[in-house]
Amino acid sequence: MNPLKWTGLIAGFILLLLGTVMVFMAFDRDSHSASDTIRPFVITMAPVWAVAIAGAMVLLRPPKN
Repeated sequence: MNPLKWTGLIAGFILLLLGTVMVFMAFDRDSHSASDTIRPFVITMAPVWAVAIAGAMVLLRPPKN
């Protein structure tokens, strides 16, 4: 497999993790309870993670001959 593809996937995963932490911190900054933090965080980040996983699956599948 192409090492450039793996490097891009690893870099994207690291950025996704950092972005996830920053989004959580942004929601947690002004919240007063756990439900004020967790519910909007999940609603925001679940589609982002779903698209990231789908994109990684597309990039990692074997080429059709």
